[in-house]
Amino acid sequence: MRTNRGGASPVMIGRASELRRLTQLAKSREPAVAIIAGEPGIGKTRLVQELLDVVPAGTIVLVGQAEPGSLARPYEVLLDAIDGRPEVGDARLAALSDAERSPVERLHTGLAILADLIGDSPAVIVFEDLHWADSESAALFERIADQHGPRLLIGTYRPDEVTRRQPVAGLLAQLERRHAVTHVRLDRLSRAQTAALLAAATGGPAPVRAATALHQRTGGNPFFLEELLRALPGHDLEALVEQPLPWSLADVLRRQVEDLDPVSHRIVEAATVLGHRILFDLLADVTGTGEDELIAVLRNLVTRGVLVESGEDEFAFRHALVREAIAGQMLGRQRRRLHEAALDVLLRGGGSDPAMVAHHARGAGRYEDMIAAARHGAALYLSIGSAFQALQLAEMGLDEVPDDPELLGAAARAAWLAGLLDDALRHGRRWREHAHDPPDQAEALYLLVRLAWESREAAEVRALTADIENLIAQLPPGAGQARAMTAIAQSAYLYDETETALLWADRALALADEFDLPSVRLTALLEKGSAMSDWPQTASDGSKILSALVHEAEQAGEWVIAARALNVLVQGEPPTSSAEHAEILERMRVNAERAGFESLSVAAYFQGRARLALRAGDLGAAIAALQEGRAQDRSLRRRGRWADFHGVFLAGLSLEAGDLDLVEELIADLSALPNNPPTVIPGLAFHLACRRHDRPRAEAALAELVTALEGQVWRSGEQAHDLISAALELGLPADDLDRMAATLLDSEVWDAHRMLVEAQVTEAHGWHAQALAGYLSITESNPLGPAVRGTVRVSAARCLLAADRRAEAQEQVEAAGLLLAGWRGWRVAQLDRVRAQLGMAPADAPPAVTGPAALTPREREVAVLISDGLTNTELAQRLYISPKTAAVHVSNILRKLGVSSRTEVGDLVGRH
Repeated sequence: MRTNRGGASPVMIGRASELRRLTQLAKSREPAVAIIAGEPGIGKTRLVQELLDVVPAGTIVLVGQAEPGSLARPYEVLLDAIDGRPEVGDARLAALSDAERSPVERLHTGLAILADLIGDSPAVIVFEDLHWADSESAALFERIADQHGPRLLIGTYRPDEVTRRQPVAGLLAQLERRHAVTHVRLDRLSRAQTAALLAAATGGPAPVRAATALHQRTGGNPFFLEELLRALPGHDLEALVEQPLPWSLADVLRRQVEDLDPVSHRIVEAATVLGHRILFDLLADVTGTGEDELIAVLRNLVTRGVLVESGEDEFAFRHALVREAIAGQMLGRQRRRLHEAALDVLLRGGGSDPAMVAHHARGAGRYEDMIAAARHGAALYLSIGSAFQALQLAEMGLDEVPDDPELLGAAARAAWLAGLLDDALRHGRRWREHAHDPPDQAEALYLLVRLAWESREAAEVRALTADIENLIAQLPPGAGQARAMTAIAQSAYLYDETETALLWADRALALADEFDLPSVRLTALLEKGSAMSDWPQTASDGSKILSALVHEAEQAGEWVIAARALNVLVQGEPPTSSAEHAEILERMRVNAERAGFESLSVAAYFQGRARLALRAGDLGAAIAALQEGRAQDRSLRRRGRWADFHGVFLAGLSLEAGDLDLVEELIADLSALPNNPPTVIPGLAFHLACRRHDRPRAEAALAELVTALEGQVWRSGEQAHDLISAALELGLPADDLDRMAATLLDSEVWDAHRMLVEAQVTEAHGWHAQALAGYLSITESNPLGPAVRGTVRVSAARCLLAADRRAEAQEQVEAAGLLLAGWRGWRVAQLDRVRAQLGMAPADAPPAVTGPAALTPREREVAVLISDGLTNTELAQRLYISPKTAAVHVSNILRKLGVSSRTEVGDLVGRH
């Protein structure tokens, strides 16, 4: 009988690929065997339910479930599957249960029951929880697997509960030897998948910290997550983090250890207090247990699945909630004494993990030790890229000393790196308030400028910049003044005030050299190189500064600076080598991971992958990279620049591909976010309206866009090309295009983009020769990606056609076809239109017929005359066409026949 273990989430999370595999097997109408493995609560039953919801109509479904203790009940799983089915007569049921019949007779009775129920129909047969199944059910499963017919046989089991003495162990071995088994192993949910489950259950994005904490608390086990959600109506996720375990769940968890002997129970309670990492020697010291006895106890706990061996002489609870459930039954004094014992051992040994020291010091009530460990640990974890752990330690210390500048600074940096913008701002503002020495104040202001910019709080950035200028005026030359100068350089760079950024960066560099300030020097070089890379005239020099800086920063262990420099290189003018571009991206990811810099190691990394795909001319791969990145981040509640970080880029590529309904959805999602840059929504809305030929909506969006651009100091050549291309699709008059181009371009736009937009507008005026010269000047321009260069060549072909230069137009079209081979959407549609004008097949058409059979009647007539030795002029006179048209015919004939000389044409025509 199929049981329902539906969860709190209305949709299944993180199992899409597994469901696809099983669905393909079910729809194949071929015999197949699938084994689904995973720990309790991981979602095996939910996956089966989702499969059964999508199997084709007419499929017979039989689901039987083994129960604990069913080893002594023969055919328990089959009996459960056929329970309540009137087609199975009492005589058959009696025969199946008749202990006096031979095992072979009963097995054949079971097979006969299934045959009567299924016949030749497609079927899905499920045996749930095979680790509890009796030997007869296991034998029946094996025999069903041997049978032919359109049926999918599925078994589920828990690997950790299988021993050699259980029937399922032999069954699995036999299946491997005799069948091609599809194995589906369900792992715990990742943090992103946990956030997606929480979002599906609550109806809104999950707070980042709550999602992270609940993932750590439950280990990503869907059942545990859903049980916690059920226990808190209203789903306040931040409250749920600290909510005690519901009694029902705690009782289930405690059953794993309820039958332990007293010594083992004492040891497992001590392990509970030791925390996430249980060191063998520490556990031995705290419990006073001898090595041999402790090894025996730990081996038993590992076998039971209570603990896992996580490293050399190191253990951890398989499920953190088991530890929490056991701790919940201990007395406070009992826990405190164990914390005191552990703390004394750690302090005597020296060199212990400060996180462990802080954990036990807090549990023992020894707060001076806890604060010292928190300070040391926060700095240590920041240096090794464990930003979230650094934040937890810093905040643990701040609970006791809330105004400590060192802990506030560590907390602000760690929260920023971990992508927790609100926490970073809260700690950063308090850090600035309580920082006493000038370098510390300057450090706080540098970070706050960045945080305000990422929050899209322009007014706060301006106010902070003014404060920094006042601070510089009060400070003597030295470290504090130099660091404050880098903060102003950063502010100016972030708001595209390039000259100001370079001025302050150079001042900071001078002080860094004078006072030997290596960290300030690296920061100033980062701001200078970044600012120069944004300016076409100095981009090459900026890239050189950043490239040299990366090596220096890596040598100094300044991973954040290295990652930020590489990110600018990834987004700037691409290198000519795609391999070099990919190497820069991977190097950025590695450095960002070393720093624990989530926004660069995850979000910016997926955008980098998309850019790489665009440079390779692969639109599908670029969209897939952004969708993957967005899926990882979308269920988390973020704000500022990290709220739907991939949405604008994905909308732009979806416009390229012609996925206009998706663009409409993305615009709606983005519109719901606060503090969008003013040009984003009207720009996307104008482009979408043009592609849908909705002139009123396009004109309204264009008016809004022009107004928004008045307050934007920078211009984008890529945006200008996209919007002018959209306007051309809509058919806006050339005079309107002139005004658009004047608004969208300025002197700092890359020359190639400016030339492209100017050529597009010139072509719209009908000045084809002038437009052609512009297009031809940028056909090999590296700043333009392959797809844009493909459009340049298509546009050049149109201009050539207007001048009746068909052979040259065809050359441009063939070159464009290569550049747009991995593209789709409006650019390919333009290419196909020009190909049609030239009498060529569409770009995605199957290979054309070649040889003499590929010639049109007119071309065959011309080919015969060529074989007679006529020149182009003589062909024109004979056929009453122009010499140019004759030349085009000859070129087409040579191409279709695959030859290079007129003599070869004669040979081929003569043979046919």
